[in-house]
Amino acid sequence: MTLSAPVALRAAIHAKLAADAQLATLLGGVKIFDEAPRGEPLPYVTFGDLQSRDWSTASDLGMEHFIILNAWSGQSGAREALSIAGRIQALLHDQPLPIQGFTLVNLRFVQLDTRRETNGRFTRASPRFRAVTESL
Repeated sequence: MTLSAPVALRAAIHAKLAADAQLATLLGGVKIFDEAPRGEPLPYVTFGDLQSRDWSTASDLGMEHFIILNAWSGQSGAREALSIAGRIQALLHDQPLPIQGFTLVNLRFVQLDTRRETNGRFTRASPRFRAVTESL
């Protein structure tokens, strides 16, 4: 079965993050989820919004993707969430990433947002990345 570029990109990002011992230490385990899990203690990382659009050339089929990851923390202040987001940035920005069925042209960090959620009980740091993939 051939994966779509967005699905393959998310799987590759998940694998890269899950394999990193330093990120696992920050999270207290390999806690990277598609959506916020019920009852899972903080901190953890979830996938956020993803936008993909055609980025083809005359000779190659390609896609441009904007993907957001969310680093969630239950500590007061943003230090823990920002530390996790910083590790994610270090792991992904301009780093090689094997993507099943596709070539990664580039993967770049473009923005970081922080936000207090639920009356300040949670902090979320959300690094945003831009990736370009081409079909093999």
